[in-house]
Amino acid sequence: MAIFRLHDDQILERCGEDAIHYLSFQRHLIFLLVVVSALSLCIILPVNLSGDLLDKDPYSFGRTTIANLETQNDLLWLHAVLAVIYLSLTVGFMRHHTQSIKYTEETLVRRTLFITGLPGDAKEENVERHFWDAYPTCEVADVQLCYNVAKLIYLCEERKKAEKSLAYYTNLQKRTGQPTLINPKPCGQFSCCEVWGCRREDAIAYYTRLYNQLLEKITEEECQVQDQPLGMAFVTFREKSMAIYILKDFRACKCQSLRCKGDPQPSSYSRELHISRWRVALAAYPQDICWKNLSIQGLRWWLQWLSINFTLFLVLFFLTTPSIILSTMDKFNVTKPIHALNNPIISQFFPTLLLWSFSALLPTIVYYSTLLESHWTKSGENWNMMTKVYIFLIFMVLILPSLGLTSLDFFFRWLFDNTSSDGPVRLECVFLPDQGAFFVNYVIASAFVGNGMELLRLPGLILYTFRMVVARTAADRKNIKQNQAYQFEFGAMYAWMLCIFTVIMAYSITCPIIVPFGLIYILLKHIVDRHNLYFVYLPAKLEKRLHFAAVNQALAAPILCLFWLFFFSFLRLGLRAPATLFTLLVVLLTILVCLAYTCFGCFRHLSPLYYKTEESTNQEGREAQELPPLTPYVPRILSSLASERTALSLQQQQTYGTIHHVSGNLPKQDTAYSPEDSAVTAPSTMGYL
Repeated sequence: MAIFRLHDDQILERCGEDAIHYLSFQRHLIFLLVVVSALSLCIILPVNLSGDLLDKDPYSFGRTTIANLETQNDLLWLHAVLAVIYLSLTVGFMRHHTQSIKYTEETLVRRTLFITGLPGDAKEENVERHFWDAYPTCEVADVQLCYNVAKLIYLCEERKKAEKSLAYYTNLQKRTGQPTLINPKPCGQFSCCEVWGCRREDAIAYYTRLYNQLLEKITEEECQVQDQPLGMAFVTFREKSMAIYILKDFRACKCQSLRCKGDPQPSSYSRELHISRWRVALAAYPQDICWKNLSIQGLRWWLQWLSINFTLFLVLFFLTTPSIILSTMDKFNVTKPIHALNNPIISQFFPTLLLWSFSALLPTIVYYSTLLESHWTKSGENWNMMTKVYIFLIFMVLILPSLGLTSLDFFFRWLFDNTSSDGPVRLECVFLPDQGAFFVNYVIASAFVGNGMELLRLPGLILYTFRMVVARTAADRKNIKQNQAYQFEFGAMYAWMLCIFTVIMAYSITCPIIVPFGLIYILLKHIVDRHNLYFVYLPAKLEKRLHFAAVNQALAAPILCLFWLFFFSFLRLGLRAPATLFTLLVVLLTILVCLAYTCFGCFRHLSPLYYKTEESTNQEGREAQELPPLTPYVPRILSSLASERTALSLQQQQTYGTIHHVSGNLPKQDTAYSPEDSAVTAPSTMGYL
C-alpha cells in the first residue's frame, strides 16, 4: 500500500524529472481514455446495438461492432464525426501534458558544446586559443579532449570485482580461521571433483594474483590512453549565450552536415584544427553520456549499425508474428510429441505458452539489437529503441493481424503482387464481426498478465538466475546480488504502452467495448510503473526529445483510427459514399498538416509540444563564477583515479612513508557520471574525456 501514499515530490527527489514526465504522460492517457470510454459506451455502443445486420443473439460479440450496421444507415456519420473528435481530444490532452512540463536545464549543459571532427593531434590549448581569437567576446571556461577509455573502463570494473572478492574471502578466513579453496572456472561453484584443467586453489591467493595483474594492465592502459584521442572535445563557456552564439555560427555554415555558406569565424589555428570539418552541438547531460561507446564512430559505427539492422530486418521479415513461427515449427513436427501425450490440458496449454513466449521474445530481439548499436548517449539509445520497438509492435500486434496476414513477406506480396490469388480472400478478412474480440482479449491479457509480469520482472529474474548459475565463486554471487539495479528503460516502456494505446484508439470506433479494458490496462500500468520507478530502478537523466517523441507517437493512434474507419467505409460502402469521402478528406488533411509541420514548420500553434524551460536553481547564481577544478564531462574512471592517487599522496605524507590501503570509493561530488561507470570505482589519473 506504500505506492498509493507516494507523492510526486518524493518520486521527483528519488527518481528525477524523467520519471515525473513519464507518469504525467500516463495520467493524461488515463483522463483521455476516461472521456473516450464515456463517448464510446454512451454513444457508439448503443448505435452499434441498434443495427440488425447480424443475428439477435444477445451473447454475440459482433452486435457490439460497427459491422452490425447496414451500409445505408445514416448513423455511420456519427462514427466519422467521433473519430475526428478523438483526434482533437488527443491533441488537446497531449498539449496540456507538455504545457505542464517544467523542464529544468542545468546552466552547465547549456553553455557546453560537444565538438567532433578534431584532428588527432589537437591540443586543449590550441582549441581554447582558437575560440579566443575567432570569438573575442566569448570567454572559454574549460576544454576537455576525449580519449578512448573503453578498455580502461572494463579493466577497472574487473579490478573492483576482484577487490571485493578478495575482501570477502579475507574476512571469511578471519572468521573461520581456515583457507577457502575455489575453482575459478565458469560454473566452478558446482565442481565437486578435481579434473585436469579445473584444479581448486586458495581463494585469497587467486584473487590477490588477479588483482595485481589487473593493476598492471590498468597502469599500462593508463599510459596509453593519452595516445588514443578520439577527435572530440567538450568546450565550456562562461555564459550560455556565448555557447548559443557559436553554435548558431556553425549551424549557419552547415546544411545537413554539408558546407553551404563557407567556414565559421577563422583564427590563426583554423587550418591546424580543420574547423571546416567540425560538427558542433550542445552537449548532453554528463550522466546521459555512454563514455565507452564514444570510441565507436565514423564508418565503423555505420557499418555496425547497418549490419545489425539488416540482420534484424531479414529475421523479422519472415518471422514477424508468433503465429508464423508456430506454423513453421509445425512443419518440422516440433510439437508432435506434445500432442502424442493425449493430455488435453498439456496439448491446449503448450501452444498458448509458445505463442505468449514468442510474443515476448520478438520485441526483446528488437530491444537488444538497439543496445548493440553503441549509441553515444542513453537518450539516443532510448529514442531509437522506442521507435524500433513501437513500429515492430504495431505491425505484429495491430496491422498484420487486422489484415489477416502473418508476416511482412506476406504483407508485401499481398500489397504488390497482382497475380496473387490471396488478394480478395485477405480483404474479406478485414473487419469481420468477431475480429475485435481478438484485440479485446489481447488488451485484457496485457492488463492483467503483462502488468503482472512487469511487477514480477520475470526477464530480469531469468537473467539474474543465469548469472548466478555461471558464477565461479561465492564472492562472485555476492557481487551479482549487489549489482542488480538498472536504469528504467523509458524507451522500451513507452513503446509497449503506446502499442496498447494505439490498439485501443484504432478500434475505439469499430469495436467500442475495447476502450474500458484499455482504461484498466493504463491504470494498472501506472500503478506498476510508480512502484518500479521508486523501489526497483535507478534514476536516469535523459533529454526531453524522448518524451516529446512519445507524444508524437501517441498522436499516431487517433490517425490510425481514422485510417481504420476509412478502410471500413471503403470496403463496405464504396469510395463514392459520402461517409467514405468525408473520412478520406479528414485523413488527407491530417497527413498534410503533419507533413507541413514536420518538414516546413507550419501550424506551430497546433503543436502539442509546448513546454517551459527553467534553469537549475543551484546554478543560476553561479553562472558568472569560476568553475570547480573538475567538470562533470569526465568519465568516472579518469576522475576516480586522480582522486585515489591524491588520497594516496596525502597518506604517504601523514604516515611518514607508511602506505595504508586506499579504498577505490570516491568522496561525494556534485558531478554526475555515466551509468556504465557508476559501478566502477578504480584508480586512474588520466585527464578528461
